Amino acid sequence: MSDYMVRPGRTLPNGESFDDIVVPHLDAAYRLARWLVRNEDDAEDVVQEASLRAFRYFRTFTGGNGRAWFLRIVRNICHGWRGRHARVVTDLFDEERHSAVWPLDDPEALLLHTDTVGAIERAMDGLPDRARRVLMLRELEGLSYRELADAMDVPMGTVMSSLSRARQAFRSALSNQLEAVGRNTRAGAEIR
Repeated sequence: MSDYMVRPGRTLPNGESFDDIVVPHLDAAYRLARWLVRNEDDAEDVVQEASLRAFRYFRTFTGGNGRAWFLRIVRNICHGWRGRHARVVTDLFDEERHSAVWPLDDPEALLLHTDTVGAIERAMDGLPDRARRVLMLRELEGLSYRELADAMDVPMGTVMSSLSRARQAFRSALSNQLEAVGRNTRAGAEIR
């Protein structure tokens, strides 16, 4: 994604360039977009559009946290993207996920691991967008509270309360998912 030609004038007065501020965060931007639009191809398009927008308006960047600035652009594009490019969410076959080579030494452990990963994904997918976004940025991307506030364009107190509510909602959703997995496992054992 970083294959572009830098034109003169794309550096800040302190000497930092677009490459210094934005390019290191392309992977984080993709992961955020992937979570928000729930489609790999659309996520790539979002990151490309966000990169172009960031490049176009790079001179307006006043310094500070480049990661938060760029992720805010990605988030804003995702909000508009979902409305314009709404697709039916389906559970498509994912060759990487469904054909991974697992050690077959303990099929029961493999089944439990697969069920747990699926439960986590379903719990995250069931959360409201804002909760999913704040958890993803904090827990997976490691943004600080200040970076979250900047990326989400909200006060720091809102970040803390949003994160607390999101964690609570995730715990509840995951607990429900794991209970369902347990019921299915017990039901399968009773059939044998």
